[in-house]
Amino acid sequence: MTVGERDAVRVGRDVASVAGGPAGPVPVWWAVPGAVLSGLALLVAFAPYGWWPLALVGVALLAAVAHRRRLPAAAGLGFLTGVVFFAPLLAWTNLHTGYLPWVLLSVFQAGYVAVLAVASAWVSPVVDRLRWGWPVVTGVLWVGQEALRGRVPFGGFPWGRLAFGQDDSPVLRLAAVGGAPLVTFTVAVLGGLLVWLGWRRWPAGRSAWRSVAAVAVAVVAVAGVGLLVPVGVRGGGDRVTVAIVQGNVPRLGLDFNAQRQAVLTNHVEATLRLAARVDGGTQQRPDLVVWPENSSDIDPLRDAGAGARISQAADAVGAPILVGAVLAGDQPGQVRNAGILWRPGSGADLGQVYTKRHPVPFAEYVPMRRLARMVSAQVDRVRADFVAGTEPGVLATGPAVVGDVICFEVAYDALVRDTVVGGAQLLVVQTNNATFDVAEARQQLAMVRLRAVEHGRAALMASTVGVSGFVTPDGRVLGATGFNTEAVVVRQMQLGDGRTVATRVGVWPEVALTVSACAVLVAAAVLRRRAGRVR
Repeated sequence: MTVGERDAVRVGRDVASVAGGPAGPVPVWWAVPGAVLSGLALLVAFAPYGWWPLALVGVALLAAVAHRRRLPAAAGLGFLTGVVFFAPLLAWTNLHTGYLPWVLLSVFQAGYVAVLAVASAWVSPVVDRLRWGWPVVTGVLWVGQEALRGRVPFGGFPWGRLAFGQDDSPVLRLAAVGGAPLVTFTVAVLGGLLVWLGWRRWPAGRSAWRSVAAVAVAVVAVAGVGLLVPVGVRGGGDRVTVAIVQGNVPRLGLDFNAQRQAVLTNHVEATLRLAARVDGGTQQRPDLVVWPENSSDIDPLRDAGAGARISQAADAVGAPILVGAVLAGDQPGQVRNAGILWRPGSGADLGQVYTKRHPVPFAEYVPMRRLARMVSAQVDRVRADFVAGTEPGVLATGPAVVGDVICFEVAYDALVRDTVVGGAQLLVVQTNNATFDVAEARQQLAMVRLRAVEHGRAALMASTVGVSGFVTPDGRVLGATGFNTEAVVVRQMQLGDGRTVATRVGVWPEVALTVSACAVLVAAAVLRRRAGRVR
């Protein structure tokens, strides 16, 4: 027998039995329901449900049904998990645009879970040879999948990252060390521990209970590591009083843009009422007022009436207003989604304007418009393409330097980090949820909580319709508003000037974990070639 043949026999023997566990993949009659349950468990870990421990179960079930599976079958099971997970998670995308965009987005995102399941099946020989490495392998594969999904195509769509469902979990604090990738990695490792626990034939008697207890202790210990991570404001001490104005819209839906005069009026009038309370002595004067994205869809730099109304509000409240506005672009047919600082007495500060760097494809601009129109005429609702900004949203308001990101940008690691590296003392997310629902708003607020912990900065989310609120640097939400209602919330916020470990290391934890995932895939290829099992 040659060396290669001996290696093949050894790999085959390893694959045939894992500590007395199943000799092959789990039966189809178990795998299909397991894939469905995996998707459901992942779903309910996220807002509005918030049962974060079930993310571990979802990860474990997907790893179990994919293990030792033929690659096409693994892809099918992973796709099933992805559809069950993403279709309800992203149901808010079909509220006002019809079913097609929702279906296409859900199916496309489910494809990444299918790729993850194929990768999990592919690395089965590695896991079978190094059983103790199953949790770590599971962790790096999840990070690699999310890294790809968050970048490809058109800049990616990171919604539904494991880390974004852990806003009430002790592992959230790990974001201060390695950002969202480290949180995802930890959740997936815990799920890997669960599948390692289940993929065994335990001996009868007390020894089985001791083994189960040992794994349970390991899960709790890994999850509890986050509690040891210090979080909070880094190097700050000064406080500023900030007001969020949630002016609401006359009607939810895509036609909020047709109501733009009413939306602007709502935010002006709410600010004037705030000013009256300040003048009456019942409310402390804010140092900064934040209006949400699309609070002025009339370009206030070109429309004198809109500019005058904003100036009226700023002068009355006696504080600068960060206005979410749609501004004309440099070329005909182009517009910019921007945050612009409006100062009392002087009006628009053209030196403090942030233009959204990551417009949403097929919503704020249409790539390959002619081809996209063949799929759906809905793309023509986007009449003018939003152009992307090039500079981070670092705005010097006077009372504080704020790091501004707009709407979905909060899901992208680099866009938020760039503001902190640029000197932001306070994180601001301007958003418009008028075309979505409360579930989407709460999912977005969970991302704000992670960013606050990640960078040791107080943060806030200002929405046209809700949910708006303040977030402390340790991830607690204060002053959250209701949905589809007018509200003004005022709080003192502590400024931060230092940098967390996560801010310092940036993308490198994700790079290291993704490279590790690639190394595992290569190792599996070597083992499969030796065993003659490449499929």
